[in-house]
Amino acid sequence: MVRGYGRRTSAAMAVALAATLATGTPAVSGSAAAAPAGDQAAADAGYLVFYSPGARAGALAAVREAGGAVTAEDPRLGYLLTRGAGPAFAERLGRSPVVVGVTADRRIGSAAALTARGEAAAGPPAATPARAVTSARGKGDPLSGRQWDMKMIGATPVGSYAKARGSHKVLVGVIDTGIDGKHPDIAPNFNRGLSRNFVVDRPKDPNGKTLDGPCEVKSCKDPADVDDDGHGTHVAGTIGAALNGIGTAGVAPDVSLVNLRAGTDSGYFFLKPVMDALTYAGDAGIDVVNMSFFVDPWTFNCTANPADSRAEQLQQAGIITGVQRAVDYARGHGVTLISALGNGSTDLGAPTRDSDSPGYPLGTERERTIDNSCLNVPAESRGVISISALGPSGRKAWYSDYGVEQTDLAAPGGDPTDGGTSIKGAAREILAPAPKHVLRREKLIDAAGKPTGSSVVRDCHRGRCAYYQYLSGTSMASPHAAGVAAILISRFGRPGSGGLALAPGTVERLLYATATPRACPSAGGTTYSVSEQKHVCAGQRDKNGFYGHGVVDALRAATTTG
Repeated sequence: MVRGYGRRTSAAMAVALAATLATGTPAVSGSAAAAPAGDQAAADAGYLVFYSPGARAGALAAVREAGGAVTAEDPRLGYLLTRGAGPAFAERLGRSPVVVGVTADRRIGSAAALTARGEAAAGPPAATPARAVTSARGKGDPLSGRQWDMKMIGATPVGSYAKARGSHKVLVGVIDTGIDGKHPDIAPNFNRGLSRNFVVDRPKDPNGKTLDGPCEVKSCKDPADVDDDGHGTHVAGTIGAALNGIGTAGVAPDVSLVNLRAGTDSGYFFLKPVMDALTYAGDAGIDVVNMSFFVDPWTFNCTANPADSRAEQLQQAGIITGVQRAVDYARGHGVTLISALGNGSTDLGAPTRDSDSPGYPLGTERERTIDNSCLNVPAESRGVISISALGPSGRKAWYSDYGVEQTDLAAPGGDPTDGGTSIKGAAREILAPAPKHVLRREKLIDAAGKPTGSSVVRDCHRGRCAYYQYLSGTSMASPHAAGVAAILISRFGRPGSGGLALAPGTVERLLYATATPRACPSAGGTTYSVSEQKHVCAGQRDKNGFYGHGVVDALRAATTTG
Protein backbone atom coordinates (compact mmCIF):
# COMPACT_ATOMS: atom_id res chain seq x y z
CA MET A 1 0.00 0.00 0.00
CA VAL A 2 1.32 3.39 -0.95
CA ARG A 3 2.52 5.68 1.83
CA GLY A 4 0.83 8.50 -0.04
CA TYR A 5 -2.64 9.77 0.74
CA GLY A 6 -4.88 7.02 -0.62
CA ARG A 7 -6.57 4.29 1.39
CA ARG A 8 -7.41 0.76 0.39
CA THR A 9 -11.13 0.48 0.64
CA SER A 10 -14.01 -1.19 2.49
CA ALA A 11 -16.17 -0.49 5.48
CA ALA A 12 -14.22 -3.16 7.34
CA MET A 13 -11.18 -0.95 7.04
CA ALA A 14 -13.09 1.92 8.59
CA VAL A 15 -13.80 -0.28 11.62
CA ALA A 16 -10.12 -1.22 11.84
CA LEU A 17 -9.15 2.44 11.61
CA ALA A 18 -11.57 3.29 14.38
CA ALA A 19 -9.92 0.67 16.58
CA THR A 20 -6.52 2.07 15.69
CA LEU A 21 -7.57 5.56 16.68
CA ALA A 22 -8.99 4.27 19.93
CA THR A 23 -5.50 3.14 20.92
CA GLY A 24 -4.16 6.65 20.38
CA THR A 25 -2.06 5.76 17.33
CA PRO A 26 -2.53 7.93 14.21
CA ALA A 27 -4.25 6.17 11.33
CA VAL A 28 -1.79 7.38 8.73
CA SER A 29 0.27 4.54 7.31
CA GLY A 30 3.78 4.26 8.67
CA SER A 31 6.66 2.14 9.76
CA ALA A 32 8.31 1.82 13.21
CA ALA A 33 12.22 2.93 15.90
CA ALA A 34 15.57 1.47 15.88
CA ALA A 35 18.25 3.04 13.74
CA PRO A 36 18.10 6.83 13.30
CA ALA A 37 17.08 8.19 9.90
CA GLY A 38 20.66 9.23 9.23
CA ASP A 39 21.81 5.61 9.42
CA GLN A 40 25.23 4.36 8.34
CA ALA A 41 23.69 2.46 5.43
CA ALA A 42 22.56 5.77 3.96
CA ALA A 43 26.20 6.65 3.33
CA ASP A 44 26.30 3.96 0.67
CA ALA A 45 23.67 5.90 -1.26
CA GLY A 46 25.26 9.29 -0.73
CA TYR A 47 23.95 12.61 0.50
CA LEU A 48 22.26 15.60 -1.09
CA VAL A 49 23.96 18.71 0.26
CA PHE A 50 21.93 21.91 -0.19
CA TYR A 51 23.81 25.20 -0.06
CA SER A 52 22.81 28.84 0.26
CA PRO A 53 22.26 30.78 -2.99
CA GLY A 54 25.60 31.65 -4.55
CA ALA A 55 27.57 29.55 -2.07
CA ARG A 56 28.57 26.61 -4.28
CA ALA A 57 32.31 27.14 -3.73
CA GLY A 58 31.85 27.19 0.04
CA ALA A 59 29.78 24.01 -0.11
CA LEU A 60 32.45 22.24 -2.16
CA ALA A 61 35.04 23.23 0.41
CA ALA A 62 32.81 22.05 3.26
CA VAL A 63 32.41 18.63 1.66
CA ARG A 64 36.17 18.27 1.30
CA GLU A 65 36.81 19.40 4.87
CA ALA A 66 34.21 16.91 6.14
CA GLY A 67 36.03 14.07 4.39
CA GLY A 68 33.51 13.55 1.60
CA ALA A 69 33.56 13.57 -2.19
CA VAL A 70 31.26 15.27 -4.70
CA THR A 71 29.93 12.89 -7.37
CA ALA A 72 27.45 15.19 -9.17
CA GLU A 73 25.49 18.39 -8.73
CA ASP A 74 22.38 20.26 -9.82
CA PRO A 75 22.99 24.02 -9.95
CA ARG A 76 19.33 24.67 -10.81
CA LEU A 77 18.28 23.57 -7.32
CA GLY A 78 21.56 24.37 -5.56
CA TYR A 79 22.74 21.02 -4.28
CA LEU A 80 25.69 18.63 -4.49
CA LEU A 81 25.43 14.85 -4.57
CA THR A 82 28.16 13.55 -2.28
CA ARG A 83 29.52 10.50 -0.51
CA GLY A 84 30.60 10.50 3.11
CA ALA A 85 30.87 8.44 6.25
CA GLY A 86 27.41 8.39 7.79
CA PRO A 87 25.73 10.77 10.26
CA ALA A 88 29.05 12.17 11.48
CA PHE A 89 29.73 13.38 7.93
CA ALA A 90 26.33 15.08 7.81
CA GLU A 91 26.90 16.73 11.18
CA ARG A 92 30.32 18.04 10.14
CA LEU A 93 28.78 19.50 7.01
CA GLY A 94 26.08 21.11 9.12
CA ARG A 95 28.68 23.25 10.86
CA SER A 96 29.30 25.16 7.64
CA PRO A 97 27.32 28.42 7.46
CA VAL A 98 26.61 27.85 3.74
CA VAL A 99 25.07 24.37 4.14
CA VAL A 100 21.30 24.54 4.70
CA GLY A 101 20.42 20.85 4.56
CA VAL A 102 21.96 17.37 4.24
CA THR A 103 19.61 14.57 3.20
CA ALA A 104 20.40 10.94 2.48
CA ASP A 105 19.91 9.99 -1.17
CA ARG A 106 17.85 6.78 -1.09
CA ARG A 107 18.48 4.99 -4.35
CA ILE A 108 20.18 1.97 -5.88
CA GLY A 109 23.13 2.08 -8.21
CA SER A 110 25.76 4.62 -9.11
CA ALA A 111 25.05 8.33 -9.30
CA ALA A 112 24.32 9.62 -12.78
CA ALA A 113 25.41 13.14 -13.66
CA LEU A 114 22.49 15.28 -12.61
CA THR A 115 23.23 18.01 -15.09
CA ALA A 116 23.03 15.48 -17.92
CA ARG A 117 19.55 14.39 -16.68
CA GLY A 118 20.18 10.80 -17.78
CA GLU A 119 17.07 9.06 -19.02
CA ALA A 120 14.88 12.07 -18.32
CA ALA A 121 16.34 13.84 -21.34
CA ALA A 122 16.38 10.77 -23.52
CA GLY A 123 13.68 8.67 -25.09
CA PRO A 124 11.42 9.24 -28.06
CA PRO A 125 9.91 12.63 -28.80
CA ALA A 126 6.61 13.52 -27.24
CA ALA A 127 3.75 11.66 -28.85
CA THR A 128 0.18 12.85 -29.15
CA PRO A 129 -2.12 10.13 -27.81
CA ALA A 130 -4.78 8.63 -30.03
CA ARG A 131 -8.10 10.40 -29.80
CA ALA A 132 -10.52 8.84 -27.34
CA VAL A 133 -13.72 7.30 -28.68
CA THR A 134 -16.49 9.47 -27.27
CA SER A 135 -19.58 8.02 -25.63
CA ALA A 136 -22.94 8.78 -27.15
CA ARG A 137 -24.03 12.37 -26.61
CA GLY A 138 -25.84 12.85 -23.33
CA LYS A 139 -24.59 9.57 -21.88
CA GLY A 140 -21.76 8.81 -19.54
CA ASP A 141 -19.62 5.70 -19.38
CA PRO A 142 -21.03 2.39 -18.09
CA LEU A 143 -19.87 3.00 -14.50
CA SER A 144 -20.64 6.73 -14.40
CA GLY A 145 -23.66 6.06 -12.19
CA ARG A 146 -21.26 5.01 -9.43
CA GLN A 147 -19.24 8.23 -9.67
CA TRP A 148 -20.97 10.39 -7.09
CA ASP A 149 -17.77 12.41 -6.97
CA MET A 150 -18.18 13.58 -10.55
CA LYS A 151 -21.79 14.56 -9.89
CA MET A 152 -20.65 16.59 -6.87
CA ILE A 153 -18.38 18.78 -9.02
CA GLY A 154 -20.56 18.90 -12.14
CA ALA A 155 -18.40 16.60 -14.30
CA THR A 156 -21.28 14.84 -16.05
CA PRO A 157 -22.68 14.47 -19.59
CA VAL A 158 -25.13 17.31 -18.96
CA GLY A 159 -22.52 19.28 -17.03
CA SER A 160 -18.91 20.01 -17.90
CA TYR A 161 -18.63 17.16 -20.44
CA ALA A 162 -21.13 19.02 -22.64
CA LYS A 163 -19.10 22.24 -22.41
CA ALA A 164 -15.38 21.50 -22.00
CA ARG A 165 -13.60 18.16 -21.57
CA GLY A 166 -10.05 19.44 -21.68
CA SER A 167 -7.63 19.20 -24.59
CA HIS A 168 -4.95 16.71 -25.60
CA LYS A 169 -2.68 19.73 -25.84
CA VAL A 170 -2.91 20.07 -22.05
CA LEU A 171 -0.34 17.86 -20.31
CA VAL A 172 -1.19 16.64 -16.81
CA GLY A 173 1.71 15.07 -14.96
CA VAL A 174 1.06 12.50 -12.25
CA ILE A 175 3.91 12.24 -9.73
CA ASP A 176 3.01 8.94 -8.15
CA THR A 177 3.72 5.19 -8.17
CA GLY A 178 3.31 5.02 -11.94
CA ILE A 179 0.46 4.78 -14.43
CA ASP A 180 -0.82 1.65 -16.11
CA GLY A 181 -0.60 3.05 -19.63
CA LYS A 182 -2.24 -0.04 -21.10
CA HIS A 183 -5.46 0.20 -19.07
CA PRO A 184 -8.35 0.59 -21.57
CA ASP A 185 -9.55 3.77 -19.86
CA ILE A 186 -6.06 5.29 -19.63
CA ALA A 187 -4.49 4.25 -22.93
CA PRO A 188 -6.39 6.73 -25.19
CA ASN A 189 -4.99 9.66 -23.19
CA PHE A 190 -1.61 8.29 -22.11
CA ASN A 191 1.41 10.18 -23.41
CA ARG A 192 4.08 7.51 -23.49
CA GLY A 193 6.65 9.69 -25.21
CA LEU A 194 6.84 12.19 -22.36
CA SER A 195 6.39 9.73 -19.50
CA ARG A 196 9.39 8.94 -17.28
CA ASN A 197 10.27 6.75 -14.31
CA PHE A 198 12.67 8.41 -11.86
CA VAL A 199 13.01 5.52 -9.38
CA VAL A 200 14.78 2.20 -9.19
CA ASP A 201 12.96 -0.47 -7.19
CA ARG A 202 14.57 -1.42 -3.87
CA PRO A 203 14.01 -5.12 -3.08
CA LYS A 204 15.08 -4.64 0.57
CA ASP A 205 15.77 -1.76 2.93
CA PRO A 206 19.27 -1.16 4.39
CA ASN A 207 18.54 -3.59 7.23
CA GLY A 208 17.55 -6.42 4.89
CA LYS A 209 13.79 -6.16 5.41
CA THR A 210 11.62 -6.66 2.33
CA LEU A 211 10.64 -3.33 0.79
CA ASP A 212 9.61 -3.48 -2.88
CA GLY A 213 10.26 -7.20 -3.17
CA PRO A 214 11.80 -8.90 -6.23
CA CYS A 215 12.39 -6.67 -9.23
CA GLU A 216 10.06 -7.26 -12.18
CA VAL A 217 12.74 -6.34 -14.72
CA LYS A 218 16.49 -6.98 -14.76
CA SER A 219 17.41 -3.33 -14.25
CA CYS A 220 14.94 -2.94 -11.33
CA LYS A 221 13.66 0.12 -13.21
CA ASP A 222 10.11 -0.44 -14.43
CA PRO A 223 8.96 0.83 -17.84
CA ALA A 224 7.22 4.20 -17.83
CA ASP A 225 3.79 2.66 -18.48
CA VAL A 226 3.76 0.36 -15.43
CA ASP A 227 2.22 0.82 -11.98
CA ASP A 228 2.94 -1.98 -9.51
CA ASP A 229 0.97 -0.34 -6.69
CA GLY A 230 -2.21 0.96 -8.32
CA HIS A 231 -2.29 4.31 -6.53
CA GLY A 232 -0.97 6.33 -9.48
CA THR A 233 -3.33 4.67 -11.96
CA HIS A 234 -6.32 5.50 -9.76
CA VAL A 235 -5.20 9.13 -9.51
CA ALA A 236 -4.60 9.37 -13.27
CA GLY A 237 -8.02 7.88 -14.01
CA THR A 238 -9.77 10.41 -11.81
CA ILE A 239 -8.05 13.19 -13.72
CA GLY A 240 -8.45 11.95 -17.26
CA ALA A 241 -9.98 8.51 -17.83
CA ALA A 242 -11.34 8.64 -21.37
CA LEU A 243 -15.06 9.09 -22.03
CA ASN A 244 -15.00 6.09 -24.35
CA GLY A 245 -17.83 3.73 -23.50
CA ILE A 246 -15.70 1.76 -21.03
CA GLY A 247 -15.80 1.90 -17.24
CA THR A 248 -15.49 5.38 -15.75
CA ALA A 249 -14.69 8.87 -17.04
CA GLY A 250 -12.32 11.42 -15.51
CA VAL A 251 -12.86 15.07 -14.71
CA ALA A 252 -11.14 16.11 -17.95
CA PRO A 253 -11.54 13.09 -20.26
CA ASP A 254 -9.74 14.63 -23.25
CA VAL A 255 -6.44 15.71 -21.62
CA SER A 256 -3.06 14.01 -21.96
CA LEU A 257 -1.74 12.04 -18.99
CA VAL A 258 2.00 11.93 -18.33
CA ASN A 259 3.55 9.48 -15.89
CA LEU A 260 6.22 11.18 -13.75
CA ARG A 261 6.95 8.27 -11.47
CA ALA A 262 8.71 9.16 -8.22
CA GLY A 263 7.22 6.50 -5.92
CA THR A 264 8.64 3.03 -5.34
CA ASP A 265 6.59 -0.15 -5.66
CA SER A 266 6.13 -0.03 -1.89
CA GLY A 267 4.90 3.55 -2.09
CA TYR A 268 7.88 5.50 -0.73
CA PHE A 269 8.59 8.94 -2.18
CA PHE A 270 12.18 9.97 -1.50
CA LEU A 271 13.54 13.43 -2.07
CA LYS A 272 15.68 13.10 -5.17
CA PRO A 273 13.11 11.32 -7.40
CA VAL A 274 10.51 13.92 -6.37
CA MET A 275 12.88 16.78 -7.26
CA ASP A 276 13.79 15.06 -10.54
CA ALA A 277 10.11 14.69 -11.45
CA LEU A 278 9.35 18.33 -10.66
CA THR A 279 12.31 19.73 -12.59
CA TYR A 280 11.51 17.46 -15.54
CA ALA A 281 7.91 18.70 -15.47
CA GLY A 282 9.20 22.25 -15.81
CA ASP A 283 11.61 21.37 -18.60
CA ALA A 284 9.12 19.21 -20.53
CA GLY A 285 6.30 21.76 -20.65
CA ILE A 286 3.90 19.94 -18.31
CA ASP A 287 0.90 22.16 -17.50
CA VAL A 288 -0.43 20.63 -14.26
CA VAL A 289 1.15 18.23 -11.78
CA ASN A 290 -0.74 16.21 -9.19
CA MET A 291 1.13 15.20 -6.02
CA SER A 292 -0.77 12.73 -3.81
CA PHE A 293 2.03 11.89 -1.37
CA PHE A 294 4.37 13.21 1.30
CA VAL A 295 8.13 13.10 0.93
CA ASP A 296 9.67 10.30 2.98
CA PRO A 297 10.87 9.44 5.50
CA TRP A 298 9.35 12.19 7.69
CA THR A 299 5.61 12.90 7.76
CA PHE A 300 6.45 16.23 9.41
CA ASN A 301 9.81 17.87 8.76
CA CYS A 302 11.27 19.78 11.71
CA THR A 303 14.54 21.68 11.42
CA ALA A 304 15.16 22.23 15.14
CA ASN A 305 13.22 19.59 17.05
CA PRO A 306 15.23 18.74 20.21
CA ALA A 307 13.97 15.15 19.99
CA ASP A 308 15.97 14.66 16.78
CA SER A 309 19.70 14.26 16.29
CA ARG A 310 21.58 16.98 14.47
CA ALA A 311 21.91 14.70 11.43
CA GLU A 312 18.13 14.18 11.44
CA GLN A 313 17.49 17.92 11.73
CA LEU A 314 19.76 18.52 8.74
CA GLN A 315 17.98 15.79 6.79
CA GLN A 316 14.58 17.38 7.38
CA ALA A 317 15.93 20.82 6.52
CA GLY A 318 17.21 19.36 3.26
CA ILE A 319 13.78 17.93 2.42
CA ILE A 320 12.03 21.25 3.07
CA THR A 321 14.64 23.13 1.06
CA GLY A 322 14.90 20.67 -1.81
CA VAL A 323 11.16 20.35 -2.35
CA GLN A 324 10.67 24.11 -2.16
CA ARG A 325 13.40 24.76 -4.71
CA ALA A 326 11.98 22.10 -7.05
CA VAL A 327 8.47 23.53 -6.63
CA ASP A 328 9.79 27.01 -7.38
CA TYR A 329 11.59 25.71 -10.47
CA ALA A 330 8.50 23.92 -11.81
CA ARG A 331 6.15 26.81 -11.08
CA GLY A 332 8.64 29.23 -12.62
CA HIS A 333 8.47 27.12 -15.79
CA GLY A 334 4.67 27.26 -15.99
CA VAL A 335 3.58 24.21 -13.98
CA THR A 336 0.49 24.46 -11.78
CA LEU A 337 1.15 22.32 -8.69
CA ILE A 338 -1.65 20.56 -6.82
CA SER A 339 -1.21 18.39 -3.73
CA ALA A 340 -3.19 16.18 -1.41
CA LEU A 341 -3.39 17.79 2.03
CA GLY A 342 -2.84 14.61 4.07
CA ASN A 343 -4.68 11.81 5.84
CA GLY A 344 -3.53 12.39 9.42
CA SER A 345 -6.88 13.74 10.69
CA THR A 346 -4.81 16.69 11.93
CA ASP A 347 -5.15 20.46 12.14
CA LEU A 348 -1.96 21.34 10.27
CA GLY A 349 -1.99 24.77 11.88
CA ALA A 350 -1.50 23.21 15.30
CA PRO A 351 0.10 19.75 15.05
CA THR A 352 1.25 18.25 18.35
CA ARG A 353 2.71 14.83 17.61
CA ASP A 354 4.16 12.66 14.89
CA SER A 355 4.22 8.90 15.48
CA ASP A 356 4.92 7.98 11.88
CA SER A 357 8.47 9.24 11.41
CA PRO A 358 11.03 8.41 10.29
CA GLY A 359 9.34 5.77 8.18
CA TYR A 360 12.55 4.44 6.63
CA PRO A 361 14.42 2.15 7.13
CA LEU A 362 11.52 -0.07 8.15
CA GLY A 363 11.04 -0.21 11.90
CA THR A 364 12.45 3.22 12.77
CA GLU A 365 9.37 5.26 13.66
CA ARG A 366 9.03 6.83 17.09
CA GLU A 367 6.77 9.22 18.96
CA ARG A 368 7.77 12.88 18.60
CA THR A 369 6.27 16.06 20.02
CA ILE A 370 6.03 18.61 17.21
CA ASP A 371 4.66 22.10 16.63
CA ASN A 372 3.63 24.38 13.78
CA SER A 373 7.25 24.96 12.74
CA CYS A 374 7.23 21.39 11.39
CA LEU A 375 6.04 21.05 7.79
CA ASN A 376 4.38 18.35 5.73
CA VAL A 377 5.75 18.62 2.20
CA PRO A 378 4.78 19.20 -0.54
CA ALA A 379 1.36 20.06 0.91
CA GLU A 380 2.78 22.95 2.95
CA SER A 381 5.35 24.09 0.39
CA ARG A 382 4.85 27.61 -0.99
CA GLY A 383 3.21 27.78 -4.41
CA VAL A 384 1.36 24.48 -4.03
CA ILE A 385 -2.46 24.31 -4.08
CA SER A 386 -3.47 21.83 -1.34
CA ILE A 387 -6.74 19.93 -1.30
CA SER A 388 -8.82 18.54 1.56
CA ALA A 389 -11.17 15.58 1.07
CA LEU A 390 -14.97 15.32 1.25
CA GLY A 391 -17.28 12.36 1.70
CA PRO A 392 -20.39 11.84 -0.44
CA SER A 393 -22.58 13.95 1.89
CA GLY A 394 -20.21 16.87 1.37
CA ARG A 395 -18.77 16.88 4.89
CA LYS A 396 -15.00 16.95 5.40
CA ALA A 397 -13.79 13.35 5.47
CA TRP A 398 -12.80 12.15 8.94
CA TYR A 399 -9.22 11.34 7.93
CA SER A 400 -8.55 14.55 6.00
CA ASP A 401 -6.04 17.00 7.40
CA TYR A 402 -7.28 20.58 7.59
CA GLY A 403 -6.20 24.08 8.61
CA VAL A 404 -7.20 27.60 7.72
CA GLU A 405 -3.72 28.42 6.41
CA GLN A 406 -3.12 25.07 4.72
CA THR A 407 -6.41 24.21 3.00
CA ASP A 408 -6.75 25.90 -0.38
CA LEU A 409 -9.66 23.94 -1.90
CA ALA A 410 -11.80 20.89 -1.19
CA ALA A 411 -12.83 18.01 -3.46
CA PRO A 412 -14.48 14.59 -3.16
CA GLY A 413 -12.07 12.04 -1.73
CA GLY A 414 -14.45 9.45 -0.30
CA ASP A 415 -15.27 8.44 3.25
CA PRO A 416 -16.66 4.98 4.12
CA THR A 417 -17.83 6.34 7.51
CA ASP A 418 -19.96 9.15 6.02
CA GLY A 419 -23.46 8.23 7.13
CA GLY A 420 -25.12 11.38 5.82
CA THR A 421 -25.94 9.75 2.49
CA SER A 422 -27.95 6.86 1.07
CA ILE A 423 -24.80 5.52 -0.58
CA LYS A 424 -23.55 2.42 1.21
CA GLY A 425 -20.22 0.79 2.01
CA ALA A 426 -17.36 0.92 -0.44
CA ALA A 427 -19.49 2.96 -2.84
CA ARG A 428 -18.92 5.94 -0.54
CA GLU A 429 -15.36 5.99 -1.86
CA ILE A 430 -13.92 7.00 -5.23
CA LEU A 431 -14.11 4.55 -8.15
CA ALA A 432 -11.31 4.78 -10.70
CA PRO A 433 -9.13 2.50 -12.90
CA ALA A 434 -6.88 -0.16 -11.35
CA PRO A 435 -4.12 -2.37 -12.84
CA LYS A 436 -5.30 -5.96 -13.20
CA HIS A 437 -1.99 -7.49 -12.08
CA VAL A 438 -2.04 -5.52 -8.82
CA LEU A 439 -5.59 -6.63 -8.02
CA ARG A 440 -4.63 -10.24 -8.73
CA ARG A 441 -1.53 -10.01 -6.53
CA GLU A 442 -3.62 -8.62 -3.67
CA LYS A 443 -6.25 -11.31 -4.23
CA LEU A 444 -8.91 -8.71 -4.99
CA ILE A 445 -9.76 -10.71 -8.12
CA ASP A 446 -9.58 -14.48 -8.49
CA ALA A 447 -7.80 -16.62 -11.07
CA ALA A 448 -10.73 -16.19 -13.45
CA GLY A 449 -10.65 -12.40 -13.10
CA LYS A 450 -13.77 -12.17 -10.96
CA PRO A 451 -13.72 -9.57 -8.13
CA THR A 452 -13.57 -11.22 -4.70
CA GLY A 453 -15.26 -8.32 -2.90
CA SER A 454 -17.18 -5.08 -3.31
CA SER A 455 -14.08 -2.90 -3.49
CA VAL A 456 -13.39 -3.89 -7.12
CA VAL A 457 -15.67 -3.57 -10.16
CA ARG A 458 -15.11 -5.29 -13.50
CA ASP A 459 -16.47 -3.83 -16.75
CA CYS A 460 -16.33 -5.98 -19.90
CA HIS A 461 -17.00 -4.99 -23.52
CA ARG A 462 -16.37 -6.85 -26.74
CA GLY A 463 -14.52 -9.62 -24.96
CA ARG A 464 -12.17 -7.28 -23.07
CA CYS A 465 -12.45 -6.50 -19.37
CA ALA A 466 -11.14 -3.55 -17.38
CA TYR A 467 -10.96 -3.14 -13.63
CA TYR A 468 -11.81 -0.33 -11.25
CA GLN A 469 -11.24 0.06 -7.53
CA TYR A 470 -12.83 2.02 -4.72
CA LEU A 471 -10.29 4.03 -2.70
CA SER A 472 -10.55 7.03 -0.40
CA GLY A 473 -8.09 9.66 0.75
CA THR A 474 -6.91 13.16 0.04
CA SER A 475 -4.97 11.34 -2.70
CA MET A 476 -8.30 10.88 -4.39
CA ALA A 477 -9.41 14.48 -3.77
CA SER A 478 -6.47 16.34 -5.31
CA PRO A 479 -6.79 14.77 -8.82
CA HIS A 480 -10.31 16.22 -9.03
CA ALA A 481 -8.74 19.66 -8.61
CA ALA A 482 -6.00 18.79 -11.12
CA GLY A 483 -8.67 17.84 -13.65
CA VAL A 484 -10.51 21.12 -13.13
CA ALA A 485 -7.23 23.01 -13.55
CA ALA A 486 -6.70 21.17 -16.85
CA ILE A 487 -10.14 22.28 -18.05
CA LEU A 488 -9.27 25.89 -17.28
CA ILE A 489 -5.95 25.65 -19.13
CA SER A 490 -7.68 24.05 -22.14
CA ARG A 491 -10.05 27.01 -22.27
CA PHE A 492 -7.78 29.95 -21.48
CA GLY A 493 -4.29 28.69 -22.29
CA ARG A 494 -2.24 30.34 -25.01
CA PRO A 495 -0.80 28.23 -27.85
CA GLY A 496 2.92 27.68 -27.73
CA SER A 497 5.55 24.94 -28.17
CA GLY A 498 2.96 22.56 -29.57
CA GLY A 499 0.60 22.85 -26.60
CA LEU A 500 -1.27 25.30 -24.40
CA ALA A 501 0.11 27.35 -21.53
CA LEU A 502 -1.44 29.37 -18.72
CA ALA A 503 0.49 30.99 -15.88
CA PRO A 504 0.12 29.06 -12.61
CA GLY A 505 -0.98 32.22 -10.81
CA THR A 506 -3.82 32.65 -13.30
CA VAL A 507 -4.85 28.99 -12.97
CA GLU A 508 -4.88 29.36 -9.19
CA ARG A 509 -7.03 32.49 -9.38
CA LEU A 510 -9.51 30.80 -11.70
CA LEU A 511 -9.67 27.68 -9.52
CA TYR A 512 -10.60 29.80 -6.53
CA ALA A 513 -13.04 31.94 -8.52
CA THR A 514 -14.91 28.93 -9.91
CA ALA A 515 -15.00 26.94 -6.65
CA THR A 516 -18.27 26.77 -4.75
CA PRO A 517 -17.77 28.44 -1.35
CA ARG A 518 -18.84 26.42 1.67
CA ALA A 519 -19.08 27.69 5.22
CA CYS A 520 -17.87 25.84 8.29
CA PRO A 521 -20.45 23.53 9.90
CA SER A 522 -22.95 25.42 12.06
CA ALA A 523 -21.64 23.60 15.12
CA GLY A 524 -18.20 25.06 14.48
CA GLY A 525 -16.78 21.76 13.39
CA THR A 526 -17.55 18.06 13.03
CA THR A 527 -17.42 15.24 15.57
CA TYR A 528 -16.58 11.92 13.91
CA SER A 529 -17.96 8.69 15.33
CA VAL A 530 -15.04 6.72 13.91
CA SER A 531 -12.60 8.55 16.17
CA GLU A 532 -14.84 10.35 18.68
CA GLN A 533 -12.82 13.45 17.87
CA LYS A 534 -14.12 16.90 17.02
CA HIS A 535 -12.33 18.80 14.28
CA VAL A 536 -12.79 22.54 14.71
CA CYS A 537 -13.31 24.57 11.55
CA ALA A 538 -11.90 28.11 11.63
CA GLY A 539 -12.45 30.86 9.10
CA GLN A 540 -15.21 32.41 7.04
CA ARG A 541 -17.38 31.10 4.21
CA ASP A 542 -14.99 32.29 1.52
CA LYS A 543 -11.87 30.78 3.19
CA ASN A 544 -11.81 28.29 6.04
CA GLY A 545 -9.89 25.31 7.37
CA PHE A 546 -12.23 22.59 6.07
CA TYR A 547 -13.02 23.78 2.54
CA GLY A 548 -10.47 26.50 1.79
CA HIS A 549 -11.83 28.76 -0.96
CA GLY A 550 -14.54 26.20 -1.72
CA VAL A 551 -15.29 22.93 -3.48
CA VAL A 552 -13.82 22.62 -6.96
CA ASP A 553 -16.44 22.86 -9.70
CA ALA A 554 -15.83 21.44 -13.18
CA LEU A 555 -19.03 22.90 -14.64
CA ARG A 556 -18.25 26.42 -13.46
CA ALA A 557 -14.71 26.02 -14.81
CA ALA A 558 -16.15 24.89 -18.14
CA THR A 559 -18.47 27.88 -18.40
CA THR A 560 -16.72 30.78 -16.66
CA THR A 561 -15.82 33.76 -18.79
CA GLY A 562 -12.61 34.21 -16.85
